[in-house]
Amino acid sequence: MSYFYYQSKRIYFEKRGKGEPVVFLHGNTASSKMFEPLLPLYEESFEIIRMDFLGNGRSERTDRFPEDLWQDEARQTIALLEHLDCGKAGIVGCSGGAWAAINAGLMRPDLVKKIVADSFDGRTLADGFAKNLIAERKNAKKDIQASGFYEWCQGRDWEQVVDRDTEALIKCARKKIPLFIKPLSELKVPLLLIGSLKDNMTRKNLREEYEAIASETAGEICMFPEGGHPCLYSNAEAAAEVICRFLA
Repeated sequence: MSYFYYQSKRIYFEKRGKGEPVVFLHGNTASSKMFEPLLPLYEESFEIIRMDFLGNGRSERTDRFPEDLWQDEARQTIALLEHLDCGKAGIVGCSGGAWAAINAGLMRPDLVKKIVADSFDGRTLADGFAKNLIAERKNAKKDIQASGFYEWCQGRDWEQVVDRDTEALIKCARKKIPLFIKPLSELKVPLLLIGSLKDNMTRKNLREEYEAIASETAGEICMFPEGGHPCLYSNAEAAAEVICRFLA
């Protein structure tokens, strides 16, 4: 197992494949394990680097998650790239990891070559986000499949991890903490936005939101007519083809 230190705490990462480096960032309540079934679609073309954000998966636990969670996860990603000293890397961020990926590009464009942002709400959190999140997480804990996913990603203490994540996101929403450290118009890194039109875990007007982001960033958009959340999974092979072509 490989680790690096961020704010005196150990963060887990691993590398597989050959080629230019591409960092895959997991979403909230998940871990780098979520990408394991997808690795064969990417590792023949790139060196895939996966990390578990602080407090998740095989990384060291923390008493709480910061309110500016996705900005802090971007700083963790930057710390990983500095540790690896691998030059510019592509970043693929999934769901919550998409915010972290874009923030990393805003913070350190000298370390980020291209960004893929998959299945996320964009510039703002949807109305009623906190209320809906509380209900969603409460139901997920009771659902065998959802709680099984949590445990697979996090381990035996999955419920504590989920609660800390929920608490941080609620504070972020209620305090209206900016989701991005800088205006999106300042992003200088090529961006690809992907998603599924039938994803019921993102905003209903996702295409319009992506179009607004693309107008600020000169980003590209790829929307799939079918599939759920996240797009990387529900349209695995087709999404991998689009992502690999963009990153190459």
